[in-house]
Amino acid sequence: MPPSANQSAKDLYEFGPFRVDPEKEVLLRAGEPVPLTPKTFQILLVLVRHGREVVTKDDLMKMVWPDTFVEEANLSRNIFLLRKALGETPQDHQYIVTVPGRGYRFAEDVQLVPERELNIVAASRAKVQVQVDETKPWGWIAFAIVLLAAVAGGMFRLFLHRSPVLTEKDTIVLADFANTTGDPVFDTTLRQGMAVQLEQSPFLSLISDALTRETLSLMGQPADGRLTPEIAYDVCRRTQGAAVIDGSISNLGSQYVLGLKAVSCRSGDSLAEEQERADGKEQVLGAVDKAAAKLRKKLGESLNSVERFDTPLEQATTPSLEALQAYSLGRQSMVVKDEFAEAVPFFQRAIRLDPNFAIAYAALGSSFEILGETELGEESIRKAYDLRVRVSEQEKFYIESTYYHYVIGDREKARQIYELWAHTYPRYAGTPLRLYVLYSELGQYENALKEIREAIRLDPVRSVNYSDLVINYVNLNRPKEARAAGEEAQAKKHDSFGLRAQLYLLAFLENDAAGMAQQVNWAASKPAREDVLLELEADTASYFGMLQDSEDFSYRAVASAIRAQKRERAASYEARAAVRNALSGRIREARLHLHAASARVAAKGVDLQYGTALALAFAGDSAQAQALIDELAKRRPDDSIVQFNYLPAIRAQLALDRNDPSEAIEALQAAASYEFGSPGNTGFWSCLYPAYVRGEAYLAIHKGSAAAAEFQKIIDHRGIVLNQLIGVLAHLQLGRAYAMSGDALKAKEAYQDFLMLWKDADPDIPILKQAKAEYAKLQ
Repeated sequence: MPPSANQSAKDLYEFGPFRVDPEKEVLLRAGEPVPLTPKTFQILLVLVRHGREVVTKDDLMKMVWPDTFVEEANLSRNIFLLRKALGETPQDHQYIVTVPGRGYRFAEDVQLVPERELNIVAASRAKVQVQVDETKPWGWIAFAIVLLAAVAGGMFRLFLHRSPVLTEKDTIVLADFANTTGDPVFDTTLRQGMAVQLEQSPFLSLISDALTRETLSLMGQPADGRLTPEIAYDVCRRTQGAAVIDGSISNLGSQYVLGLKAVSCRSGDSLAEEQERADGKEQVLGAVDKAAAKLRKKLGESLNSVERFDTPLEQATTPSLEALQAYSLGRQSMVVKDEFAEAVPFFQRAIRLDPNFAIAYAALGSSFEILGETELGEESIRKAYDLRVRVSEQEKFYIESTYYHYVIGDREKARQIYELWAHTYPRYAGTPLRLYVLYSELGQYENALKEIREAIRLDPVRSVNYSDLVINYVNLNRPKEARAAGEEAQAKKHDSFGLRAQLYLLAFLENDAAGMAQQVNWAASKPAREDVLLELEADTASYFGMLQDSEDFSYRAVASAIRAQKRERAASYEARAAVRNALSGRIREARLHLHAASARVAAKGVDLQYGTALALAFAGDSAQAQALIDELAKRRPDDSIVQFNYLPAIRAQLALDRNDPSEAIEALQAAASYEFGSPGNTGFWSCLYPAYVRGEAYLAIHKGSAAAAEFQKIIDHRGIVLNQLIGVLAHLQLGRAYAMSGDALKAKEAYQDFLMLWKDADPDIPILKQAKAEYAKLQ
């Protein structure tokens, strides 16, 4: 009997007096079980499924021991045990025939019997004999009564006494697939496909790649090494997981056999197994779908849940195995290694292989956003959003929230999606992390703290969570807790580039020059990412009035970004340098930086466009600034940060350029609830620019007390403003406000604070010359 694609584990096989039950792994002889080891039974199953075909020794060993190297002696020993169980003698091989030099052939005719035609098999040793007399109706009635009683008893035991295999609190380790096909396209690919399938489930929870990586390191294994079933079992026990799921794929000619097995990490017992066949390479992902859905049910997930969250892999991801392989490699770079630049070419290849690969577009867009290439990020995320109808529920949450948060900028809509996502998948750590970012952008730092703590609870080893916790404490002006969080992260080896950047800002807040230098020196060994620390150095130098040093650091940051092919980030550094110079009164230098920025890339990214317009407004180039914000307002009508932070600040500054401070104050009313946020890509632009411009507007209408309140607001929130230039200029402006109010003593103190901070400043800075002249008049 040749194998059929329609055969399943629920089909039973009969030959002679024997019956084979694949699902229960039972061999019956005349209704009585015949003892067999699991491997011996699997050999029998392969042979009966291939009928009278010859199965080579190599194929048998691949299918029975898919993830282990075994010697041929193992196979010979199990064939001997099988023949003995079937009652064969050395002289009479009635069922299993050896084909010299090739393998084995099953010699008996095998009948396929669907399970529905079979009687109930009771797990009791007691026998029930029923004699049926076909001429007497009461005999049939008696048989029916006995049958119903057996069914009722079985159903009672099945449904009232069976406990779920796993619970909603358990976690699972997913091992790599054992690939014996010789085709490398299945390497990493099937595990990624299986992960997508299992991550659809709100019931099951895979341990994170970050936790897997950390545990492997503690085991002395390579962090990105192969996760064999044995290693996965060890990882599972160390992380207090409940089960390991491992898979295998082998081929017989053009057919592929896919196997899945769940093993308890506590007892080592098999919890569930599934096997599917694929008639060709193109059907393998479909086999993964079928096997995964059946396995989910066997592990305790409800039928309703499996049916609701069971988008086919070819729809959720891609029908192309090569595209899925490229995506899998990109995910390893992005999630496991935290290397977003390295991930980009993998995602780009996945998209070239399948232009409809929605989640690959989303991952590419997220990578670009993290790298500061927001325009490229938005383009990819828009494409993902257009294709989202194809994806799973989990991935749809990911794509839609990313779209509304970063492309449309509608934070309220994004928040609603995040909350529904968290409700549907309460154990997914990515949702509170995204809510942390959103609340930080809105200036709601206590809410942000709550979310980042939840992200750490759900995923205690992901490095980005700890760097975000550090900067959140810094934003809340709680440096001791920030320092403790940073030390804990490093002690637990959750070090990362992001953590180093946040530790730099913490060192700045604590006036720790050596601590800042330590982080910059560390970043020097990371040439693809050191631009961020160099730009932070540029900000710090300008904070202390050393603008020439600031220019040097800025130049190095730009050059580093260009080498790393981050064009928009390089242009943004030019825009930041332009803002610093314009605020300091160095208008010519500001315009040179703006010219350099426009030469590198058109100002189409939202943050770059804002920074360029802000610099133009401070430099007095009102027409160009107005054109940019008009276009920005048109592009992002629903963007909370654009409409309630960026645009009010620039419009107010343009009103001041027109000598209309009242209009400036009115324009800034919209920013009152948003100005404390950390806007832009990872807080790239300083918050409280609206407060700074509002203070200038009050000075222009001679309301000294009102102006002082605005500048004091900036000084009081040093943990938010950090090393941005307006943080030190607020002291000078506060002195001006007090002088205007007639409080000479407080005015002098404010001027002294500014001049002390700028004691080593370059002497030719226009705003410094003005400050010294004004202070002299107060003496």
